[in-house]
Order: sequence, then C-alpha cells, then structure tokens
Amino acid sequence: MNKNDLVSAVAQQTGLSKADATKAVDGVFDSITTALQRGQEVRVVGFGTFSVANRKATTGRNPRTGETIQIPASKQPKFKAGKGLKQAVN
Repeated sequence: MNKNDLVSAVAQQTGLSKADATKAVDGVFDSITTALQRGQEVRVVGFGTFSVANRKATTGRNPRTGETIQIPASKQPKFKAGKGLKQAVN
C-alpha cells in the first residue's frame, strides 16, 4: 500500500473527500515528523510508538575498496508495534 492507496482507504472508511483525506493523512505524518524532530515520542495506544534512537559514530569498511571509513553519529527514527497491531497481524 502506498500513500495514494492509504488516502483512498481513509476517504472510503470515513466518508471524507479525497482532498480532505489527503490533508488528514499529511497532517498525521507532519505531526509525527515534527514531534520526532523535537526528540519526543509519539505513542498511539494499540498501534505503536514512534521514537528517535541515537546511533553512535563507528568505523566501517568500503566493500568495494576495503578502505576504512568513519560513519558519523546520527539519529534514526524507530517504530515499535503495539499489542493491538501485533494481534491484528497475527
């Protein structure tokens, strides 16, 4: 399912127009992104938790040349599925 499929499904399930469903989906994504940029967690009970993990700087190796390279520290978004989502999938 891609974003257009998701917008269509939201429009069908809620009775919203596709334009309104697009605004709703974009609003949810933007709100989650903004919260993660601020370092906050986003918890949706029964669905899951979005968070940010700090990844330390490491030393890696270029697979083509074998040359050692430095991989800088970074922040990575994480998602942990909630109990309700896990049960629905299984």
